[in-house]
Amino acid sequence: MQSQHDVPGFTVHLSEPAGSEETTTAGPSERGFRQRRRNRHGRGLRGEILLPNLPGYRTRSERFDDLVLDSAERLQDMWGKRLDGVSFAVDEIPPNLEQLVAQGAPAPLGAYTPAAHGAGPVITVYRRVVEHTTVGREELQELVHDVVVEYTAEMLGVPPETLDPVYRRRYQ
Repeated sequence: MQSQHDVPGFTVHLSEPAGSEETTTAGPSERGFRQRRRNRHGRGLRGEILLPNLPGYRTRSERFDDLVLDSAERLQDMWGKRLDGVSFAVDEIPPNLEQLVAQGAPAPLGAYTPAAHGAGPVITVYRRVVEHTTVGREELQELVHDVVVEYTAEMLGVPPETLDPVYRRRYQ
């Protein structure tokens, strides 16, 4: 399943790892155990355990996607037209992580892919690598923003400090 957030001027693609598609074998008239709302005695769950306004309602992955979207929107507000057509993506891990680990190289926190074949440039943030690098929520938010700023600056050919005054440090 792939979700997509469209904001005027740029796109954020949020994808799930390969092989995570759900398949069910129950027919249209049968409902599987997990699809039933109550157990066979009528005493099962009657509603949602967590309400949408509580912090535990959203998954870590969804909260991470929101951090990337917030950083992308901040840069879009600051730079406007220069970021039109840029896509910001979130992937779980880099595609060549096993080779990097075997070579002893550090895992990248993100990637920049130039525009090609009619598709705009793509800036990708690797969720698991970034989460593994940080300790707390505040540090995670800062690192996500720094990664988005660094790769956007690489794309535009400017130093990260001039792209966003909030940019603090380089993590690689």
